[in-house]
Amino acid sequence: MVTFLVIVHVLVCFTVILVVLLQTGKGADIGAAFGSGGSQTVFGSRGAGSFLTKLTAAAGALFMITSLGLAILSSGGVSSSVIKDDTKKSIPAPKGMPGGAPFNPPAPAQQGAAPAQPAAPPAKK
Repeated sequence: MVTFLVIVHVLVCFTVILVVLLQTGKGADIGAAFGSGGSQTVFGSRGAGSFLTKLTAAAGALFMITSLGLAILSSGGVSSSVIKDDTKKSIPAPKGMPGGAPFNPPAPAQQGAAPAQPAAPPAKK
């Protein structure tokens, strides 16, 4: 499936390049450069839209669709995410915890209990 989509994508790329290069520029005629009446119309001097303009739009849309399809297929599907879900992996025990014993922080001091006394300064020799 991916190989087929890559082939279609490359063909659409060459089609877009070819169709864009075949089109003439917006101000290609010399009369438009000097303010001729043809360039003052609503759609410009080229008219409402030619076959090449419509072909360019269709090829561009097909290019975007194949690009999106290739991106989805290369990422592993629609349901995959950029952020990896590591919650299913087991977390190793922190260093210093023998046998992976859970860490239980000390309970907060009871109300009414005397605060702990500071340690005595070391004796001088």
